[in-house]
Amino acid sequence: MNITARAREIGAPETHNVESSRILAVDYGRKRIGLALSDELGLTAQPLATFLRTNRRNDLRRLREICRKHGVARILVGHPLHITGESSPMAEEAALFAARLQKELGIEVELVDERLTSWEAAQTMAEVKSSSRRKRAPIDDVAAAILLRDYLEHKKQLARSSAPIVERTQP
Repeated sequence: MNITARAREIGAPETHNVESSRILAVDYGRKRIGLALSDELGLTAQPLATFLRTNRRNDLRRLREICRKHGVARILVGHPLHITGESSPMAEEAALFAARLQKELGIEVELVDERLTSWEAAQTMAEVKSSSRRKRAPIDDVAAAILLRDYLEHKKQLARSSAPIVERTQP
């Protein structure tokens, strides 16, 4: 019996897939899509891939395959707001893309503020003095990893701040 069947048997909600636990971050652009993936525990973020966009159907097919292959339970789509927090035409495109992903893939999708992730990715790549091949490569996957890292850190901080305080008494 697989984990999902066992979960159903003991009454776990059908909407939760026990086998899926990773988070996929998407740095959405008009020309490229950068991807990053968390580990199963949601502790680390690693760049996964950057692919050139072709058309909506093909892009969704590739993302569906990646989600299946890696057991993705949640997708984060970077929301490129202006530095002031105002929406931009690209932010509206990203929001439409996020809605399309949720509808087509049936996976929970969340828009996440991505201000300065591309800048930080460029700074990071310059600091590590990566190979000349990587310097020429797009950094969209690194930007997605930074987006995911920040999201995971924020979730950890929320969990710490909402954890009950336990006082220990001395015997």
